[in-house]
Amino acid sequence: MLARKNIDKLVFVPTIVLFILASLLFILGGGQLQATLSSILNWIDTRMSWAYMMVYVVNFLFFMYLAFGKFGKVKLGDPEDKPHYSNFQWGSMVFATAIDASILMLSIVDPLRYLQHPAFGFKPFSSNAYSAAHMMGQFNWGPMAWMMFAPATIAIAYVLYVKHGKVQRVSAAITSLQGDSKGKIVARHIVDFLVVFGIMGGIGSSVGMEIPIISKVLSRLTGVQDNLMLKIELFIILFILFAVTVFHGLNGGINRLSSAHIWTALGLLAIILIIGPTVYILNSETNSIGLMAQKFIAMSTNTLPNGGDATAQQETIFYWGWWLSYMPVMGLFIARISKGRTIRQVLVGMLTYGALGCMSFYAIFGGYSLWLQQTGAVNLVHILNTQGQAAVVATVIATLPFKMIILALYCISCFIFLATTISSSAFIVSSFTSLHLDDGQEPSRWNRMIWVVVFIIFSFGIVMVGGFKTVQTVSTIAGFPLMFVCILLLHSIWHMLAAKPKVAPVVVPQPVVVRRITVELPRAVRGPMILSPDHAN
Repeated sequence: MLARKNIDKLVFVPTIVLFILASLLFILGGGQLQATLSSILNWIDTRMSWAYMMVYVVNFLFFMYLAFGKFGKVKLGDPEDKPHYSNFQWGSMVFATAIDASILMLSIVDPLRYLQHPAFGFKPFSSNAYSAAHMMGQFNWGPMAWMMFAPATIAIAYVLYVKHGKVQRVSAAITSLQGDSKGKIVARHIVDFLVVFGIMGGIGSSVGMEIPIISKVLSRLTGVQDNLMLKIELFIILFILFAVTVFHGLNGGINRLSSAHIWTALGLLAIILIIGPTVYILNSETNSIGLMAQKFIAMSTNTLPNGGDATAQQETIFYWGWWLSYMPVMGLFIARISKGRTIRQVLVGMLTYGALGCMSFYAIFGGYSLWLQQTGAVNLVHILNTQGQAAVVATVIATLPFKMIILALYCISCFIFLATTISSSAFIVSSFTSLHLDDGQEPSRWNRMIWVVVFIIFSFGIVMVGGFKTVQTVSTIAGFPLMFVCILLLHSIWHMLAAKPKVAPVVVPQPVVVRRITVELPRAVRGPMILSPDHAN
């Protein structure tokens, strides 16, 4: 036991030290690291894109087979267990977890990148380019992306509710790593480290992308100069919000943020859809659904071996790495709320509530952004190329009626979304790095607070480097090692489902024959009388 605790401590401390060193490298290196990170991203796109694509294809096909095959009927729980939440409640929580603050920006900006660098060889700014631009973001946040959360979700839920095991870390759901040998213990800690590495990369990318956006929007709203000092002040506000939320734990803070999360998201979508070009948005979405169905296989395997415009493919690789980095957090969350549901119900629910929830932002926000560009109301592509993403978001929101109210609502939404995502992630990472937690026990407060500090420092380092390429590189690198964790989880799920249950041999008891001893009473009046020994006595 002592040796095992020592291994836990040796894993916990270096993890924090590693991210602090990486943060200092980003902060001290600043913008000079942009070129280096950009070259790393280009190497991954050209050399390793096939690995990302194949993992996603295999993962998607695997879970489609599970969802609609015989294993889809397997209940994640005992036969008498019922779901704790209604379908709407469960779907709302799944949808809320998908709404990271990044989608508030990316759903506006991504279509503009696809428009000037369209997929499928379309001519830039052509009618086909507009159609593809509206659809590509929905593919990157759609069914294949959401199925990447399924490995951790199904594996953890099966261990928790079918095998009645305990899962404090993702490694506990990998069957091939279970055992008390030193090699398997070390392997489990390596997996847990890779999980933390992925979560840090994903969260750091989110904050590193969103703080400049919030800063720009606040500058438009208040007239305060958009500079480094404003960004530092935003980090201080975020730190206080995260610290209070994580300090109070799940029931005292995180759940309250989650309830506000869903309503602000739905409110923003409804406002844009109602006061924006409603008919154009709905027509564009109908067209995008058909185009996605037509091009789904081509987009899923697009590695451009013979050259071509790689923008769309690079965007997909970036998102595949990002979704991989969020797999442990999302998987653990969805597993926790899915007791009593079948595998089919969970997977189909993720495809509908989760994927459609994300796609709705690209349908509405992206549709409005493209409409502004196509009608000539605002040259958003020029603003993107000259002033950056933050300026595009601020410009788009400023075109809406009651723009000051919308800008304020947008900033509040970003803070709520960031607080929900990062607080939950810090809570889960602190669980991974705790030595031992009993059922229902939360990680210690000092552990939670340490990870809040690490998140803030690491994210600030990414902001100091700046540039969307930096965010893309960090996300892509963070997701890379989790490809191997994904494969291990797929193997574990198949091993648990396909293993024939061991049926104990049925022992049929032999009938017990009671031989009754009888005696003959000599004084019987009419022949011998047969009685039991007691009666004879």
